[in-house]
Amino acid sequence: MSDENPVRGRGAVSNPANRFERLHLERDPDVEMEAQPAPQTQFLKDKTASVLTHNDSPDVGFDTSINPYRGCEHGCIYCYARPTHEYLGFSAGLDFETRILIKENAPELLRRELSSSKWKPREIALSSATDCYQPAERRLRVTRRCLEVLAECRNPVGLITKNFLVTRDIDLLQELARHQAVTVCLSITSMDAELARVLEPRTSTPRQRFAAIETLAKAGVPVGVLVAPVIPALTDHDMIRIIRAAAAAGARFAAYEVLRLPDGVKELFEEWLTVHAPGQKEKVLNRIRAIRSGKLNDSQFNTRMVGNGVFAEQIAKTFKVACHQAGLSRDFPAMSCAAFRRPQGTQLSFF
Repeated sequence: MSDENPVRGRGAVSNPANRFERLHLERDPDVEMEAQPAPQTQFLKDKTASVLTHNDSPDVGFDTSINPYRGCEHGCIYCYARPTHEYLGFSAGLDFETRILIKENAPELLRRELSSSKWKPREIALSSATDCYQPAERRLRVTRRCLEVLAECRNPVGLITKNFLVTRDIDLLQELARHQAVTVCLSITSMDAELARVLEPRTSTPRQRFAAIETLAKAGVPVGVLVAPVIPALTDHDMIRIIRAAAAAGARFAAYEVLRLPDGVKELFEEWLTVHAPGQKEKVLNRIRAIRSGKLNDSQFNTRMVGNGVFAEQIAKTFKVACHQAGLSRDFPAMSCAAFRRPQGTQLSFF
């Protein structure tokens, strides 16, 4: 496993052209990569008028979500949200990691929407695409301010993250837990810290994520582990160890998802394999094709999260046995809307 990325500290190896744009900027091929300045993260304001996103997908456990950030500095090479950056005029490659759009008014918008008589309390996912606890959150605190609104309203929320920073907000998570209105999932891909460092360069280490599970569990916050993505022939062998370690740290439940490679993520992941795991590249790609009906991606509902075929069945059986042995539920805890209340006054100062 090579740890040398042409673009230091980033997941993507390149910045491919946006499929919707005619113009594209490229690095100078006559200048050595090391001599060119590394791309710096730019933070841009997202002037969205609505913060709640709705979906009707039958294979996710929620229909409403909040994504405080577009793009993600964590830089996970496999992230299925990368192609969404192309709708903003950016690239799914390095742009996704270095051009982050911030919904600064997300808490105010959320307060307004939860104040409406049209809002029927239900679970809100935070986040469904990019990580709500990516590095910028430490300074910007958009996610925390959204949680403050949700805790005030006692509206159920499910969080998924790869960052230990979630433990900063234990006070709010405990308040929600008192009303059976929160679950937290730590997403863990591999037990191998070196592999994680090049797969997910700016996330918390696997050890830190297990520490987050332990910290949340001791605080009485319902916490679980999401083994995701399971990358065939690269990380799938770690599933049992991850589930055992999560259970030992205090996790109550577990879930998993198999690697998804929509649109340009396929090419980015292949490029990553060429640089970081050339000896395993063909085996990994062939195993992915084996669980994706001969392709590198399958967008069909009900199979896109878990795959199909013999290898997909092996992963599913391994997960089932591992959870049984570790005493983890394969179902997320039920949340309650019984304590929901409208916000006490609506802040409209952003108009």
